[in-house]
Amino acid sequence: MKRLVCLALPVILLSAFPADAQQMPPSPSSKPATPEIATCKTAALQALSAKEPEIKDIYIDEDGATVAVSQAKIESIPITRIVMAEAYLRTDRSDKPRRFLCLLGEKEKVLLTFFTAR
Repeated sequence: MKRLVCLALPVILLSAFPADAQQMPPSPSSKPATPEIATCKTAALQALSAKEPEIKDIYIDEDGATVAVSQAKIESIPITRIVMAEAYLRTDRSDKPRRFLCLLGEKEKVLLTFFTAR
């Protein structure tokens, strides 16, 4: 009898609490979570589209993104924010995850955007 109660208890407890609904990742047209991510995405898309017109959009995984405050300098140029995230380049072909790095300077000016293949 104890064994039956021990096996049934987890099932009862799990069914007593509602499960969170799974959410779909935001569509590329969704508003970005931070202005830094929006600024970096816009600059990266402009630069990539100029070189490779087949790139239609960039999806940045904002849930896993890191936006760090920085006090570093490259020579005399201050770096105020560093954005790191997983990104997908939307093309007519299949998307592959890439690592995305963006450096922002004063007045949210994009200094560098960089993608690497995984």
